[in-house]
Amino acid sequence: MGAMRAGRLLSLLLLLQHRGRMTAPEIAAELEVSVRTVYRDVEALGASGVPVYADRGPAGGYRLLDGYRTRLTGLTGDEADSLFLAGMPGPAAELGLGADLATAQLKLRAALPAGLEERSRRIQERFHLDAPGWFRDAEPVPHLAAAAEAVWERRVLRVHYRRWRGEVRRDLHGLGLVLKGGIWYLVARAEDSVRSYRVSRILAAEVLDEHFERPAGFDLAAHWQETSRRLESSRFQGEAELLLTERGRKLLPMQFGGVGAVAAAGAGPPDEEGRVRVTLPVESLPVAVHDVLRLGTEAEVLGPPELRDAVARAVTELARRYRPSD
Repeated sequence: MGAMRAGRLLSLLLLLQHRGRMTAPEIAAELEVSVRTVYRDVEALGASGVPVYADRGPAGGYRLLDGYRTRLTGLTGDEADSLFLAGMPGPAAELGLGADLATAQLKLRAALPAGLEERSRRIQERFHLDAPGWFRDAEPVPHLAAAAEAVWERRVLRVHYRRWRGEVRRDLHGLGLVLKGGIWYLVARAEDSVRSYRVSRILAAEVLDEHFERPAGFDLAAHWQETSRRLESSRFQGEAELLLTERGRKLLPMQFGGVGAVAAAGAGPPDEEGRVRVTLPVESLPVAVHDVLRLGTEAEVLGPPELRDAVARAVTELARRYRPSD
């Protein structure tokens, strides 16, 4: 309890040094404590010799004596670790490092010369990183903290995991965590192979006392890059020949990302109706049918024949379902 209060007093001191005058409710909101606790902490700072003063009136608040600066800015281990997530407060909070990150940032700002401190403040005001994609709620990751602990401590993580083909139980040697498009992945070794596990699909997790040795020379960033490259190269199993309206061609980058942009850029000359031919990489036949239907009447499948037939069957079934009732 004493260490917790000491850390809070230091955070209060750094807040006043960085922000200047602040009211008790403002301090309470920043430190996530009650206003009564702020009053007690300010009294404790004053009793310890810190020149903190209370200005009365509508524009009042607490402030430090002009020119006073503390150099008590040493980072703890957790605070130093949290700095690697300085641009991602949401993920930092998911990992249990939200408070550490806030305190570390305050300490860093307090140690900066006045000019650089102002520059740092302006950057934080004007640039923000939001990792998750649009129109998608963040996945619940109740076992992320356990996975992070296992990775950091090099301890075996026993999981109950949901795969597409069913549920499994495995002992994982966690080698790292990756945040990709707002989704957390655990890169881990299991049964002599390194694989990626979506953290939201971990149904139960237990950090065991057993430790493991990391593979010599393992590079998390390089491994993830190579894995992503292999996934992209194996993702597309064929190509679809499409005839698109001008609007359909413009929809390709929005609907299919980089692959769609490349296909649109390689479109042939327009025919007499203004439609263009494009070649679009596709996945399996069912996925390709779904993808083509997303373009609606802006696209016609020219080939391969099995895809054209599958789309025709899907459209016929849709027409049957939506036929007006008598």
